[in-house]
Amino acid sequence: MGKIISIANQKGGAGKTTTCTNLAAYVAAMGKKVLVIDLDSQGNATSGLGIEKNKDLKTIYDLISGDTDIKDVIKQTIVENLDIIPSTVDLAGAEIEMVQMPQREKLVKGIVDSIKDSYDFIMIDCPPSLGLITVNALTASNSVLIPIPCEFYPLEGLTQLMNTIKLIKYRLNPSIDIEGVVMTMKDKRSNLTAQVGDEILRFFGKKVFFTYIPRNVRLAEAPSHGEPILIYEPTSKGAEAYMSLAEEFLDRNKIKYNPITKDTKIKLREVKNG
Repeated sequence: MGKIISIANQKGGAGKTTTCTNLAAYVAAMGKKVLVIDLDSQGNATSGLGIEKNKDLKTIYDLISGDTDIKDVIKQTIVENLDIIPSTVDLAGAEIEMVQMPQREKLVKGIVDSIKDSYDFIMIDCPPSLGLITVNALTASNSVLIPIPCEFYPLEGLTQLMNTIKLIKYRLNPSIDIEGVVMTMKDKRSNLTAQVGDEILRFFGKKVFFTYIPRNVRLAEAPSHGEPILIYEPTSKGAEAYMSLAEEFLDRNKIKYNPITKDTKIKLREVKNG
């Protein structure tokens, strides 16, 4: 049975999609079967993992609407062991439609439950809001991973996010827990970064991952090429950070994995170059 993890933060620009796609890619490269579910109507995880958006693409919207079979929606990505359920702008109207549906908070849970035995991990990229789609993701999940930029404003929304998770735990999903907190866009030269980092540690304690994600140009460039960082630029600081995060993530879950070696990187390069 796979572990289901929502990557959530209602603040935009927190690094949710970057963390979801790159963590998933490294965990897959380490030998685990991983599925990404793109629940953001912007579809950034979809394009960031190289899936072309066209009129024939079946998406999470089709599953929520009940118009298609899940086997027709899951797509393989360029990374071995990594699949995705894509999303497009069609999902933007789904929240209004979902309000009228029975068991509206558990629609995504029904989808996930039908496939969770086929994967070691299912990672859900949530939209930058705390609406019904995010509620669906949290209701379906075993845990929630929270990326937090080392900036002042994202801290202001933490209380609201934590209250939402508490409500979900009380009313819809008693087993949900905090998987951890990842500090993103960290600049070690900035005094503000240090202050915000201290505040995050004070708030979350041992839930904060030791690995942090630095500001990195290559990380920003990779999605425009439809590639996770381990394929786009595996020697960059951003790649090293996400590889370290994947190792720490698997260690925390007490799961053995195949380390990323030089030979692994060469193989990934060969895949990229065809």
